[in-house]
Amino acid sequence: MCTSLIPDAYRTTAAGEAPDDAGGRTRDFPPAPEPLPVPVMDNHTHLDFPEGKAPVGIRAALDAAAAVGVQGAVQVGCDLESSRFTVQAVEQDERLLGAVALHPNDAPRYAARGELEEALDEIEKLASHPRIRAIGETGLDFYRTRGEGLAHQKYSFRRHIDIAKRLDLTLQIHDRDAHSEVVQVLREEGAPERVVFHCFSGDEELAEICNREGWWMSFAGTLTFKNAANLRAALAIADPGLVLVETDAPFLTPHPHRGRPNASYMVPYTVRAMAELTGSDLGALCTRISENTVRAYGSWS
Repeated sequence: MCTSLIPDAYRTTAAGEAPDDAGGRTRDFPPAPEPLPVPVMDNHTHLDFPEGKAPVGIRAALDAAAAVGVQGAVQVGCDLESSRFTVQAVEQDERLLGAVALHPNDAPRYAARGELEEALDEIEKLASHPRIRAIGETGLDFYRTRGEGLAHQKYSFRRHIDIAKRLDLTLQIHDRDAHSEVVQVLREEGAPERVVFHCFSGDEELAEICNREGWWMSFAGTLTFKNAANLRAALAIADPGLVLVETDAPFLTPHPHRGRPNASYMVPYTVRAMAELTGSDLGALCTRISENTVRAYGSWS
């Protein structure tokens, strides 16, 4: 039976209530899904990006996730501020691991201010924390960054790859409209031992490459979107040992709640869609995803 209720931490209080977006996007969180039979982890979330009408604390957010079978998460940094937050967050709750990096769309901004090298140095220092297990999200984004900014983006990506290899950390990749270029850079630089394509956005061709290279494919709520036939085709041929799940919260809320804020407690919607699409037993799929996630990032304990 579906719990149907919005977790208490995500309920809107009258005080501080904000209006919905003018375009019709609601800032109310969706109801909680039915709990998963076997716990999994959300391997990509942004707890410092609140999008609902009321802020939610780290512990409350993780409690809501745990109530539906999401026992841990990877908090991901996108710039210096959010990477610093990530280090603080992993020290507050043992259910969190962290990833730190400069997002590919932020790297050109640091470069324009003459601060890219200094920022990369700080990312490496932050990454030395024992509960920071990944360098990410880094990669290439040809959708939002164009022109001369792409050179800074590629340079930053190469530097992040180097940091991940020297510190023996997982590389968590942001890849938007840049599949072949991301693969090219990974091959030129030599990929780290562990690579995760966050919010996998490719097709069967990229999935086949990931299968051959042993790179993990992390599926988000986008898998459930009507226009995501490429993702469903990719999942169908993905090596089950290389499949992860994430929210990218507060973004990419899965169907049937697309357009509302996302959170780690929403992972079961995506996992159930994955089980249905692949014809998998739900419990067995959850076990496999959990095992894969620990292989990618190490133990939470």
